[in-house]
Amino acid sequence: MTVAASRLARWLALPVNDLRGAFEASLLPGRGPAWLVAGLALVVSWWIYVPVHELAHALGCLAAGGEVSRLEIAPRYGGALLARLFPWVVAGAGYAGRLVGFDTHGDDLVYLVTVAAPFLVTVLIAVPLLESSPGDRDRPLLGAVKLGLALPAALAPFSSLTGDYYEMGSIVISRIVTLWRPSLPLTRWRSDDLLELVRARFFAGSAGTIEDGLGIAASFGLGVALSFLTYWSGAWWARAVLRAASA
Repeated sequence: MTVAASRLARWLALPVNDLRGAFEASLLPGRGPAWLVAGLALVVSWWIYVPVHELAHALGCLAAGGEVSRLEIAPRYGGALLARLFPWVVAGAGYAGRLVGFDTHGDDLVYLVTVAAPFLVTVLIAVPLLESSPGDRDRPLLGAVKLGLALPAALAPFSSLTGDYYEMGSIVISRIVTLWRPSLPLTRWRSDDLLELVRARFFAGSAGTIEDGLGIAASFGLGVALSFLTYWSGAWWARAVLRAASA
């Protein structure tokens, strides 16, 4: 294996290795209280992260110059309370949360910022928190808290492969393809739900084409690459912070 291939393999394995290191340091062998603490921290973190994630989509859109008219957040994640604070939040949705009313004014950069904004939490907070957990091997309860708090956002790029990351990939791929095929509707491959898009294009009486298959596959592939890039950015940031703290 060449040096470049070995380095790539190490970086591809980084999320799994970080998880394994955190689990081994905090939860093994047989630390019952640590497992309980990690589980409670995970539940709290998930309950907080879901509305924060959805709000970040909306705030990212506004910050980039777009407009927001409707953000749905389920009541169990504080949708009713948030509806009192933000005029465009509506309690109740088929999803835990979803930005369904927004206008990027046709600007793909605004669109990308809207979709990508929540993952700043992954880069700046969650991955550094996860990577710091093995450093608390002599304080397993603290490490367990860090692990539980970090998991939802740290793994969000990979749990969002058929959602936000597919959507990011489809924005880029569809725009590139229109450079030589201007007649392609930009919305044809774009979606925040890959499974629903595939159903609509190929299994709901719609005549999906080979071009559709290639475009959707390319969008998904780019989304996978972007998800790893997000995690790696968090790892780079964690190392930069640690270097600065030890200097």
